[in-house]
Amino acid sequence: MEKVQAKDARYLKRKVKGGRLDVHPTERALVVQYEVEATVLGQLGDPMVGERKEGQKIIRLKSLNANTDVASLARKVVEECRLIHPAKLPEVEQLLFYLQNRKNTNDQQEKPQISARDLTDYTGVELDEEANITNMDEYVELLYENIPEKIRGATLIFHLARNSDNLEELMQHETVLGALARVLREDWKQSVDLATTIIYIFFCFTSFSQFHGLVTHYKIGALCMNIIEHELKRYDLWQDELQKKKKAYEEDPGNQNLKKEHEKAFKKYQSLLIKQEQLLRVALFLLLNLAEDTRTELKMRNKNIVLMLVKTLDREDEELLVLVVSFLKKLSIFLENKNDMAEAYAVEKLARLVPCDHEELQSTTLRLLLNLSFDTGLRSQMVQAGLIPKLSSLLADEGQRQLSMCILYHISMDDRFKSMFAYTDCIPQLMKMVFDCGEDKMDAELISFCINLAANKRNAQVICEGNGLKMLMKRALKLKDVLMMKMIRNLSQHDGPTKNPFIDYVGDLAAQISEEETEEFVIECLGTLANLTISDLDWELVLKEYNLVPYLKDRLKPGSAEDDLILEVVIMIGTVSMDDACAAMLAKSGIIPALIELLNAQQEDDEFVCQIVYVFYQMVFHQATRDVIIKDTQAPAYLIDLMHDKNTEIRKVCGNTLDIVAEYDEEWGKKIQSEKFRWHNAQWLEMVENRQMDDVGEPLLYGDDDGEPFMGNGDVLERPELFYSADGAISPEFYINLQNGDLGQSTGYMGSMPEQFVPAAPNAAGRPVTAYGFRSDEQFFYNYQAAASR
Repeated sequence: MEKVQAKDARYLKRKVKGGRLDVHPTERALVVQYEVEATVLGQLGDPMVGERKEGQKIIRLKSLNANTDVASLARKVVEECRLIHPAKLPEVEQLLFYLQNRKNTNDQQEKPQISARDLTDYTGVELDEEANITNMDEYVELLYENIPEKIRGATLIFHLARNSDNLEELMQHETVLGALARVLREDWKQSVDLATTIIYIFFCFTSFSQFHGLVTHYKIGALCMNIIEHELKRYDLWQDELQKKKKAYEEDPGNQNLKKEHEKAFKKYQSLLIKQEQLLRVALFLLLNLAEDTRTELKMRNKNIVLMLVKTLDREDEELLVLVVSFLKKLSIFLENKNDMAEAYAVEKLARLVPCDHEELQSTTLRLLLNLSFDTGLRSQMVQAGLIPKLSSLLADEGQRQLSMCILYHISMDDRFKSMFAYTDCIPQLMKMVFDCGEDKMDAELISFCINLAANKRNAQVICEGNGLKMLMKRALKLKDVLMMKMIRNLSQHDGPTKNPFIDYVGDLAAQISEEETEEFVIECLGTLANLTISDLDWELVLKEYNLVPYLKDRLKPGSAEDDLILEVVIMIGTVSMDDACAAMLAKSGIIPALIELLNAQQEDDEFVCQIVYVFYQMVFHQATRDVIIKDTQAPAYLIDLMHDKNTEIRKVCGNTLDIVAEYDEEWGKKIQSEKFRWHNAQWLEMVENRQMDDVGEPLLYGDDDGEPFMGNGDVLERPELFYSADGAISPEFYINLQNGDLGQSTGYMGSMPEQFVPAAPNAAGRPVTAYGFRSDEQFFYNYQAAASR
């Protein structure tokens, strides 16, 4: 045979001609285009038959990096590749320089970071022969033989497919891919080795996006889904069988036959498991590559890919788990897939992987948990799975710190879970990180996490332990750190042992309230001071020493600053007004008219209205400012207008304030009683009217015999006969007499004393009782609302 080939060689002429040079689109490699010209010569040397074929060679440059000497590497490439003419050395050098400076494409960055060994550790069954692309027809013929021959043929084709240079030629072969798809579809249940090898061949194609359509054409993705589903069921059966043998052996430990059967079954299970997990890895990796197309991914979702992946999380093979978690991470960005993971309790299974020794698996799991942590329900599952202490322990690991902190930050957004952080080492770790920053800019995730935790009372106590508050205050004031001051503001809102230490910093905070500081920083300083409702604090001295009254008054003018700053000024005034002397000083400065003007301007903003009314509430409580509010301003009139506001908090504060006004001023008391009476009876009349309109066809409850409606044609409030009984048993005078202490004759409305009497505000100075509970020295006044509504 060799002699015949040598003889024929005299009549063949082969010529290779180099062509165009280019760079590889995704890899660090050069692509050399070339042309092969084969000519058959006659006995006299004349050309008889000629054929040309184009090809390309890929030169991979693994050693090319930012420090590579491009000129030296270009000379080496030209010397070793005969397809490149030496005259093209400058062009090669230019292409290498381009590759050296080219950034990675987005596609490369988005692919899961699976180690290279995942692609190359499988070689198929051992063979003594070496695969050759020229023998492809022979390998295809083997696919039509028995199972061992099919495995041999598929393995030889796989060895060729592992070289990406051969994929183009394999694709152009007419029968090879079709034959492989047919064998996989018909015989995958008969041999795991055969199925794994064929899927690996198609996996090699899916590593390049341009071949995805080819793999989809043969419906390999759907076939892989069926194979994975079948293998997961087989795994469950193996587990059940193994458990039965183990249970039988445990019930009769002395039976050596049962022991041997269990050991034999376990060894068989382990060998089967290794092969099955290899099959699952390549099948899932193939699907992951195909899932680059969202339409294909949707088809997988419809076939329950999420449930299959979550079931696979029970495995112990770390490389398989890396792949499964990477796939779930890719799927988790879509709402439907995220919901499927929630229903399958994926978080519970992911929790066992945190922490783990496999760095890549650990990082990928945390990234998946971060994607899932945007969902409130899944955050609850994370807490129930015990992830808070586990993630807190990872804060000490610099490699996993950022991801762990982001997940914990999301969990800390829910008030239900904030207190749990106090019982882990999370807060000490965070404080250490804060102090390690020194004067450098702090990561947004770190300070945001601290701000959330500071909103919980127990966490605040842990943060303020030792010199915690002192260090935080020092950094905030020195660097004018707005976010750090926001954290301090959250710390200051809690009653108890954490509030009194702030007395030492009142002067430092008050000194920041000036025109020179930024509004954002002043807002946080004002908010912190406004939280300091401490009885021992001399607010009058603070206001005078730092000349704060003019600043506060100027900022009350509508439009003088941002609304957030003006609101904090109002809250601050409400806090300092708890002190008699401060309230008097503010009233004399003309702040009350400024507040009324601001109330008119911001009447649509419930927060502004509520806080301004609270200032009035504080003012009317003190004897020194009560007369100013009641007699010198129209504040009570505004309060009457707001008495029936839609906002519950506004109604509550307004009602408490008007109760005090009514107690100390008879004229305003009558107006307030009359308004309350008119309002509640109007509500009752409206209810009656609506009920009458609903009872169509029934006799009228009110009206004359001729059917005149009880409402008539006039205003309901102009019909006094509807408000009072004929004998005048209930009248406005009754309430006036009641307030004056003259109850008169019993009218039948006083029969249930405990329900109709509520505590009134005491004459002594202090917090109004209507907002903060009862005191032992309380007086009573009649509950007008209860009587009017009866």
